Amino acid sequence: MNSSKMTRRGFTAGLMAATSALALLPTASFALNARQASALVTQVVDEINAIINSGQSERRMLRRFEGLFQQYANTTVIALRCLGADARSASDSQRRAFVAAFEGYIARKYGRRFREFIGGRIDVEDSRPVKSWFEVRTNTQLQGSAPFRVDFLVKEAGGRNLFFDMVIEGISLTRVEREEIGAMLDSRGGDLDRLIADLRNAG
Repeated sequence: MNSSKMTRRGFTAGLMAATSALALLPTASFALNARQASALVTQVVDEINAIINSGQSERRMLRRFEGLFQQYANTTVIALRCLGADARSASDSQRRAFVAAFEGYIARKYGRRFREFIGGRIDVEDSRPVKSWFEVRTNTQLQGSAPFRVDFLVKEAGGRNLFFDMVIEGISLTRVEREEIGAMLDSRGGDLDRLIADLRNAG
């Protein structure tokens, strides 16, 4: 596999976090508009670039990435959606512990890959309404790679504008991360407490 394909794959994995993997926020009316949806995505991209170009230590950068996820994403919804049916049978304390562990896991797992953004460019192209959310289309260019499309799905939830999924060339990142968490849980015999403990150090 050539280096440009490796770079592109690494970017795709990294972009999951900024996302990564939000889904099924409660239905809301269109108080959000196309301009606001585009502005949200532009702000997220600008902050990602500011972090990776900050020259800070990796530890500090990962803390900032975790804060970025908490600010622009409903991390509770992401985490429980990725946990799937097991979230319904979990206790309240298990759900809270899983969400907290998941936030750190996501920040570590994908935050380390954002270095591949350096020298690249993400341009917001347009935004359009789809059902009860907005799809913000971007054109992404990394060094040594052909441009490719990344769609951010943005919705209002609880008075905040959040992106709840990303689709990279037709691949839903929410679905990918749910499969990852499901495989991790299966490998631990369905033991949610064990998964939570391992997630605290994973990524």
